[in-house]
Amino acid sequence: MRLGVLDVGSNTVHLLVVDAHSGAHPDPVRSHKSELHLAELLQSDGSLGEAGTDVLVEAVTAARVEADREGVEDLVAFATSAVRDATDSAAVLARVREESGVDLQVLAGEDEARLTFLAVRRWFGWSAGRLLCLDIGGGSLELATGRDEEPDVALSLPLGAGRLTRELLPGDPPKRREVTALREHVRAVLDEAVPALVAAGEPERAVVTSKTFRSLARLDGAAPYAEGPRVPRALRRSGLERLVELLAGMRAVDRARLPGVSPSRAQQLLAGAIVAHEALDSLGLDSVDVCPWALREGVILRRLDWLAGS
Repeated sequence: MRLGVLDVGSNTVHLLVVDAHSGAHPDPVRSHKSELHLAELLQSDGSLGEAGTDVLVEAVTAARVEADREGVEDLVAFATSAVRDATDSAAVLARVREESGVDLQVLAGEDEARLTFLAVRRWFGWSAGRLLCLDIGGGSLELATGRDEEPDVALSLPLGAGRLTRELLPGDPPKRREVTALREHVRAVLDEAVPALVAAGEPERAVVTSKTFRSLARLDGAAPYAEGPRVPRALRRSGLERLVELLAGMRAVDRARLPGVSPSRAQQLLAGAIVAHEALDSLGLDSVDVCPWALREGVILRRLDWLAGS
């Protein structure tokens, strides 16, 4: 069947269309993306308000039109931290449903972590043993660990690259004291969360997903994504330490010229690198593998399981 997954994130509204059935590898057909930076549209009271909701409704409507054009039989639409954290979330969802015809569901942060973990498990298989999975988004950092398809521990922390850039890195380039303060903040949040992951057991394979991690891995020498998803890629803690120093001294416009860095994410890449480095350091990881599958693929796999009655 032709399945569509619409992901409303902090940075983008992304429609992924796949041909898939239970037990088969989802075969991507099309990908449509709108750069909204939804979290930046939040008002001082934490609401999206009329203007922000207008932009979201327009993007979701356009995605639904594309899904219809692609012959999508089943459209699963979800929103993550930007809509989840908005104080007027219920009203926003109601308007989206009424005006676009799309029933947008908000995912809890822990569910993001579980579904991303499922995608990583299916990609690497049972031979990977106990997995530890990290995913940096625009609004949050998801972590999960376990030996099965359902993780033993799933956490969501307010350490998204976009969120931290807006709140703690206003300079371009940032001041040294801002970078130091951000490191300390990230470490403090991780210090409260890491013990639960450590107590679950030592991972046999540590894996990262998401655009931020892929960009950082590319800057650390990993193969370009154009070479295909099955090329092994890794990201080193030592490489991240070097990247933090490099990115901290650059303006966003200069970061955007680096290989694998899109202009829309250049501003928040430093915060992402700091979160990545502090997370690997807190967890005692020297290197992590990069998985091409992430949350969207996890949603697809769970939907297929549901359709098959699993």
